[in-house]
This record gives sequence, structure tokens and C-alpha cells, in this order.
Amino acid sequence: MKSKWHILLVIIFMYLPISLDATILYVVAPVLSTQLQASHNQLLWIMDIYPLVMAALLLPMGSLGDRIGYKKMAIAGSLLFGIASLAAACARSAEILIAARALLAVGAAMIVPATLAAVRKNFINEKDRNMALGIWTTIGTGGALAGPLVGGALLNYFYWGSVFLVNIPVVCVVLILIHRGLPDEKGGTNKPVNLSQGLLLMSTVLILIYAAKNFLHHDNSPLVSIYLLMVGLVLLGGFITIQIVSRSPLLDIGLLTQRNIIAGVILALTSMITLVGFELVISQELQFVHRFTPAQAGMYIMPLMLASCLAGPFAGYLINSFGIKNIAVAGLAASALSLYALSDIDFVDQSAKAWLWMMVLGAGDTVALMASSSAIMTAAPANKASSAGSIEGMSYELGTGLGITIFGSVLAGVYSSTVRLPENLSGTAYVSASTSFSEAVEVARHLDEASREALLKAASSAFMQSHTVMLQSASLILMVLMILTFFIFKQGNAVNHG
Repeated sequence: MKSKWHILLVIIFMYLPISLDATILYVVAPVLSTQLQASHNQLLWIMDIYPLVMAALLLPMGSLGDRIGYKKMAIAGSLLFGIASLAAACARSAEILIAARALLAVGAAMIVPATLAAVRKNFINEKDRNMALGIWTTIGTGGALAGPLVGGALLNYFYWGSVFLVNIPVVCVVLILIHRGLPDEKGGTNKPVNLSQGLLLMSTVLILIYAAKNFLHHDNSPLVSIYLLMVGLVLLGGFITIQIVSRSPLLDIGLLTQRNIIAGVILALTSMITLVGFELVISQELQFVHRFTPAQAGMYIMPLMLASCLAGPFAGYLINSFGIKNIAVAGLAASALSLYALSDIDFVDQSAKAWLWMMVLGAGDTVALMASSSAIMTAAPANKASSAGSIEGMSYELGTGLGITIFGSVLAGVYSSTVRLPENLSGTAYVSASTSFSEAVEVARHLDEASREALLKAASSAFMQSHTVMLQSASLILMVLMILTFFIFKQGNAVNHG
């Protein structure tokens, strides 16, 4: 019989590339805008299609894994992840890369439930299982935060496709480890997969996000955005109706009627939106405005990653000592305060101050995330722990996708409305440069030196103003959420001693 800790090592190898791929493109985005001629909107889709598709497919893929067994599911998911990685590395256009990233998400959505199922079935002792789940959570959070650092290091020596090619040898090792390291087990036969409901949810989310991006893009017709929004809302209404009337719904509606679970989901969504959104903003600002290399940008963000990883192990102790509600409020307060401070900091001249507040943000956001997990799992009945865990996983992935969408789109919207470009630009160049900083950089490449510097100076000034507005707005939203959290959480469920 295989040692459960040996099995955990296999699980870690399976899960690490999944978490890294969620954020590894943050420092690659400026390169893609040049190499693939990708617009700002396409860059956002390249980054956020991965978590959005994964969020919608996690639940049905979990059910499929219960049917066929987690080992077969892990092998199929890893093979698909490897094939999609090769397709992404060989992409020669933004559209192909978006499609490859969506395929990567399908593979990831198969692997993640398999890792959790392997933990549940091989760690019988509750204390050992909690320790294994803690390690699993750390790999997920640490991998996502380390993504920009890994991406920057690879870009320092290789071309942009290396951030995907590196997955292929890892997948080969993982397939061998799964074959030899995971015990064979039989799946069940009666649990419905609900793939059609998952695809409906995915279509709904993608259409609503497309409508939001289309509306914020100043060149597009608002009528198209309104039409797409209406289609998305109709699909959303249909999905909710199916969840209410179906005998085998994708989501357990009973869980979503509990106050603490709703509060935990909102907390997880907002915390991930904030953390991922800030990481996206700072990655682009360091490279576009301050002209850091991808590797330098990745290293600059390291304090955020370290603080988040170090705060994780202490969060459980703090929750047990002070209660979910108090720790959630404290985490949100720290995040809101740090975002407000970071909104007015020069990342080059005040780097030490920036690193300090980034550490506060990383710790505060991680503590809030752990409080949301504790709230969801504590409020859920023991026989519905798996369903509650799936809802939590969806919240994390959806928050990641929304963080990229909201921060990226609003940043571009504020930039477009505030930029004051040089008057000597041609009509086409003026329109492109006013859309986003990445497109202004592309326009600047074709200008003489004086015009190029004038354009980049104007674009940098507008981006910095956008940065300030974006982070201050995020800070205000977190403050409002902090007040709501104080009143929404039921005090009686704050701490689980049993």
C-alpha cells in the first residue's frame, strides 16, 4: 500500500502547474502585445479565460471524477493539460492562444477535483487530512502568487512560449507519478455529471464578461453591449431556474441559503479580485511605465507573495482565537488600508514603502481568504462538505477571472478618458494609442525618437492616474465590504470548536 504522504507528494506535483498558470502571464502580457500584436482586450481574454472556464467546469468535472475514479481523471486531465500547453506555446495569434488557454482550463478543471478526491480518500485521519489540505491550499496560493516570478525568470532567458513549454516535462513526470504513486480505485456510477449545466454556466459567465468589456471599450457600440448583457441575464435566469427545479442541480441551493456561506463566498470573491487585480496592475505598471524587465517585475512583487505564504499558517490560529467574523473584518481592513496607501506611492522612488504595504496587502488578503474558507466549511453540514468545497473552489477561480476583467477593463477605461496624446499623431495611431497603454507602446515603436518619448510620457501620466483611481476605488469597495461583513456574519458561527 502506498504511503499517504507519498501520495500527497504526487498531488503537489499535479496541482503546482495548475496554480502557476493562473498568473504566470501577468509579466508576459507586455511581450505578447508586441509579439502577437494583441490588443488590450485580447490580453485580458488571454489571461482571464483560464480561471473563468475552470470555475464553470469544476463542479461537473468533480462529478465525472466520482464516476470514473480520480486516478483516471487525473491522467486524462494531465494529458489534456500537456497538449494544451504545447498548443499555447506554438500559438501565432492572440485568438489561437485564447483557445489554447481555454483548453488548458478544461484540463485544470479535471485535475483539481482529482487532487481533492485523492486527499479525501487517502487521508482517513481528520488531523492528517487537515494538514494535507493545508499544504494543498498553500501550494494553490503560493503557486498563483509565484506565477509572475516564474514567468519573469523564464522570459529572462527564453521566448514567451517557454512559460507553457515548461509544463510539458512536468506533465510527463506527473503522469509517471500518477501511474506508480496513486492507488487504483473504482468510481461510482449513479452520480450525475451535469456537464450541460456547467457549459450553460460557462456560457453565461463568458457572455456577461464580454458584455462588460465591450461596454468599457469606447470604440464599441453600447447597443451591442446591452444586447449581450440581456442575453447573458436570460441565460443566468435559465441557469438559476434549472438549479431550483432540477433533481440533480449543479449547485446545492440549500447551502447557498445559509448566511455565513453567502458571506464566505462574497468574501472569497472580493479577496481574490483584489489580490489578482493588484498583481495585474503592478505587473503592467512596472514594465510599461518604469520599464522593468519581466524578471525584475517578478522579483519586485516577491514581498506580496512571501507575506501571503507566511500569513497562511497563522490564519487558522487567529481564527480559532478571535473568531471568523473578527478576523475577516481585520483582513479586509488591512487590505483596504494597504491599497489606499499603494495608490499614492511611486514604485521606483519609494520601493521600501511599497514593499511594506504590499506585505500588509498579502497578509490581510490571505487572512480574509482563510476566514472565507472557514466560514463556508464551518456552516456546511458534514455530509455536504464536498459540495461546499466545490462552491469555495468556484469562488476562488471566478474571483481570479473577475479580478483580471474588472481591474484590466476599468484601468483601460480611466486611461482612455484621461490620456492627453501629442497632436501630431495620425488618426489611426491616435485611436490606438488612446485605447490602452499596451497599444500606445505598440504605436510608439513606429515613431521617431522625439515623438516616441512624447507619446510614452503622456501614456505613462494617464496610466499613473488610472492606477491611483483604480486602487482608491478598490480600497473604498473593501471598506464597504468590511462593514457589510461585520453585519452579515452570524456571531454564533464565528468559531468552530467541535
